[in-house]
Amino acid sequence: MARTNNVTELIIAGLFQDPEVQRACFAVFLPVYLATVVGNGLIVLTVGVSQSLRAPMYFFLSHLSLVEISYSSTIVPKFITDLLVKVKTISLKGCLAQIFFSHFLGVTEIFLLVVMAYDRYVAICKPLHYMSIMNRQLCYILVAGSWLGGSFHSIIQVLITIQLPFCGPNVIDHYFCDLHPLFKLACTDTFMEGVVVLANSGLISVFSFLLLVSSYIVILLSLRNRSAEGRRKALSTCASHLTVVALFFGPAIFLYMRPASTFTEDKLVAVFYTAVTPMLNPIIYTLRNAEMKIALRRLWGKKENSGMERKWEGD
Repeated sequence: MARTNNVTELIIAGLFQDPEVQRACFAVFLPVYLATVVGNGLIVLTVGVSQSLRAPMYFFLSHLSLVEISYSSTIVPKFITDLLVKVKTISLKGCLAQIFFSHFLGVTEIFLLVVMAYDRYVAICKPLHYMSIMNRQLCYILVAGSWLGGSFHSIIQVLITIQLPFCGPNVIDHYFCDLHPLFKLACTDTFMEGVVVLANSGLISVFSFLLLVSSYIVILLSLRNRSAEGRRKALSTCASHLTVVALFFGPAIFLYMRPASTFTEDKLVAVFYTAVTPMLNPIIYTLRNAEMKIALRRLWGKKENSGMERKWEGD
């Protein structure tokens, strides 16, 4: 059967229908998005200019923060502006683009979290060989592989979706474009497409999560023979990463490893991982990391000092 598309524009149902609630959401999520961009941007800037943050862990963290900014910017600005309009629309091509970038960046983040877990494993379990194993070349390969893996995953998702015929209706029951809500608008049976999406998205999440859990079990077992101070330092370093892993994988597995639905709780869970989690990551990593806090103070101290110097020169 030939593929026919009578739909070129989609109407987004949104998160809530009450105008008062939508305005309240706007007042909440605009600061959340700005905090996401500023907080993660500070981490990227600080790691880039600070000589004390040259360890592989911070190199990976800067890429994670860059992904968080990009991922949030793919969804949240459109979501925020839609809160102020009565009819929320997006073109079909724009919808496919949002799906591509959200899945590309989401899976890139998964792979980066796995890479960061491997980095902690080598640092704690093989400290004497850490610098020889986690050399600059390997770090570049691991980061490039994370970005390429995310793009490969997303290309598959879009190739599956772009072949579907859309001839009406055109109301997508979500606040952004995602695969399962869009599949419901297709004028054909999408069971097989749903199975492929489950295999592609859900299994990546589950296998990566199991790999992460396994790596931290090995790390915890290796700490039994360490001193109390050594255990404290190692656990403090790992605690931030484990918190981010739980915040990211919990919602992802909930949404992609179960039958598709459009319950309100699904949308609220999606809000958490698209808007709230990217904002929390820089807070989690900086509050528990002394080196990052010192580097941030130095960065702002330099800016304040250079500003005072310019002021004195002007006087």
